[in-house]
Amino acid sequence: MTNPKSTTASASGTLAGRREWTALGVLMLPLLLVSMDVSVLYFAIPAISADLEPSGTQQLWIFDIYAFVLAGLLMTMGSLGDRIGRRRLLLIGAAAFGTASVIAAYADSAEMLIAARAVLGIGGATLMPSTMAIIRTMFTDPGQRAKAIGLWSGVMTGGVALGSVMSGVLVEYFWWGSVFLVNLPAMALLLILGPILLPESKDPNPGRFDLLGVPLSMAAVLPVIYGIKEIPSEGWNVRYVVSITVGLLFAALFVHRQRTTKSPLISPALFRGRGFAPAVVLNLVSSFGMMGSAFFTTQYLQSVLGKSSMEAALWALLPTVLVGVAAPVAAQLVQKGVHRAHVVSGGFVTAACGYALLALAGTDSMWLVLAGAGVLASGIVTVMSQMMDLALGTVPVGNAGAASSLLETGAEFGGALGMAVLGSIGTAVYRHDMPSGVPAPAHETLGGALAVARQLPGDTGQALATAAREAFTHGMQAAAIAGTVLLLGAAALATATLRKVHVREAEAPDATHPEAEGATA
Repeated sequence: MTNPKSTTASASGTLAGRREWTALGVLMLPLLLVSMDVSVLYFAIPAISADLEPSGTQQLWIFDIYAFVLAGLLMTMGSLGDRIGRRRLLLIGAAAFGTASVIAAYADSAEMLIAARAVLGIGGATLMPSTMAIIRTMFTDPGQRAKAIGLWSGVMTGGVALGSVMSGVLVEYFWWGSVFLVNLPAMALLLILGPILLPESKDPNPGRFDLLGVPLSMAAVLPVIYGIKEIPSEGWNVRYVVSITVGLLFAALFVHRQRTTKSPLISPALFRGRGFAPAVVLNLVSSFGMMGSAFFTTQYLQSVLGKSSMEAALWALLPTVLVGVAAPVAAQLVQKGVHRAHVVSGGFVTAACGYALLALAGTDSMWLVLAGAGVLASGIVTVMSQMMDLALGTVPVGNAGAASSLLETGAEFGGALGMAVLGSIGTAVYRHDMPSGVPAPAHETLGGALAVARQLPGDTGQALATAAREAFTHGMQAAAIAGTVLLLGAAALATATLRKVHVREAEAPDATHPEAEGATA
């Protein structure tokens, strides 16, 4: 039963009280750690390599297996949560995440660490859509839900930046396994307080689970993610193009399956809600813009400005200050009557201005680059928070998990695509600008050029390093111009697709099904 002291009635829904906001705080901890795990190995990998001695391929899998498994299982876990209960799946995922963290921390071989990272990805895939779906259940008032989703977006974005810094600090003072053990207190807190504070909710009429849809969804997502993640560093290799093509073919099969089966993994009915399809697409574009810029700014701080890894990570935290303000301000504007289409298009224009600042950067423009990254991030988080709120507000409560997972999967695609497309533009300009007579490693990447320059005598090495830094900066400028154009186009698209979409609840909770209301246990 719901605590009568925790809620009050409003014209638009039931207002959440202290209990729900406290529960939201509990949900934010695992979400922060899941997002941190994307980047938490940045500083730990040298120590891991010295201790476990992984091969080059194993080292890549240590990095990538988490994101691959996470992306591949998001849709499956979102749909599963709608069927068995979001809180139940969340707690199962928290237990798996905590257990895998211990195994990873004390892994004595590369194979064991890769397996543990895969289980962490499975746990992460249960946690991300479940937290968003539970927010949809707890906060039925549109204004409060917008604030809660704004916090969700800020924590999710900030966690990626914080993960690398946390990694550096822990590895500096402890052993590499500590980057995984830091997960345990938050997961323990969730397992203790979750059953007390979090409501259980699920689809009262879910139908049979689409077992065939699970492998089809993974076969659609994983090859595409793999291909577009490798293109920025390896180029348009035939292997990666084939991988993407195969994934797209399976995607077509998956869509056909979902449209024809009686109990689909992702119901096509979700797209009947006005605003849901634009929300998924615009959220994908915003993730494209965010990760596309990250590809350059981290390298710029380290390789162009010569900052150490720790210094670069600490400076990279500075732009996230604006992120904490952007989403709440956007939610407030919508509540005060500013049309969501204008807020979202304004977010895209703001993000485009961030890219425009990056396009003006030279080889010694740290503050300009940090300002550009901050402006860009604040605009993107404005868009993301509004798109998540719109998508969840225009689907039935019973489908909140599937809707959340679709948004997250789109964001994974968008991020990988942003790094691939903008990274390829930057790399092409870099290679064009580099003199043809330089050694092959110097012609391929800035890192390769700096490594070669260190081996050359005096002025020769310095000249190569200077040319490489200028070429990289020119490539960043070109990619930033492309990003500016893309985001301005997205602003126009947002205005066109959202101008007739208004805030509304898609479906009132069915009073005959307490589980559809998310009754608090």
